[in-house]
Amino acid sequence: MKIVAGKYGGRRLIAPKNRDIRPTSDKVRGAIFNMLASRSAIEGACVLDAFCGTGALGLEALSRGAETCEFMDKSRTSLALAHENAELLGVGSQVTYIAGDARKVLSARKRCESVHNTSETHDPNIKGATGNEHTYKNTNKAYSLIFLDPPYHKGLITEIVRILKDVEILSDDAWIVCEGEKEFSVGNIEGFRIDSKKEYGTATITLLQYEGTYGRDIKE
Repeated sequence: MKIVAGKYGGRRLIAPKNRDIRPTSDKVRGAIFNMLASRSAIEGACVLDAFCGTGALGLEALSRGAETCEFMDKSRTSLALAHENAELLGVGSQVTYIAGDARKVLSARKRCESVHNTSETHDPNIKGATGNEHTYKNTNKAYSLIFLDPPYHKGLITEIVRILKDVEILSDDAWIVCEGEKEFSVGNIEGFRIDSKKEYGTATITLLQYEGTYGRDIKE
């Protein structure tokens, strides 16, 4: 497993030691980022890599010019692996780590003052990945590029997309990359449109774009 292109192109990443983590293959990751690059979705992006696993998607984004990345996973093993890979590339200053269920963590943001407030927020659902403090420091920018690659067949993608919209932490025209099972369909969510939907082996990659309050409903 390696970074496909960009500043760190060709650099090897630490792969998972068991099958509990299902990383996106280098080939599929390359195809995803070619789509994003052609839409000018990477340069300067504020990234959320939810269900981050190895951190390969977020790190690929940083390699290609994203500004920051937040790694989120309820598995401490996954976050530790993402942390190792980030340190391996020397991008520690650009990343943050959040341990917890993405649904609970993101829903809790609604109770924070604002996504633009840099004050420290305490919440029992938000746990620092590298310490004992249950804290999270809000970033100055809303997410502009989000990767959702959760366990298959659990309906998590549609649920998370709805939460992201409800808590109002998406920038205008934000992009969401959804990796689901072959038969996956994101459903109808007001304010989003499907830009692309492609199958790669047993996975379906759906690229969504946020169109805000006045966006069209998703049409399959």
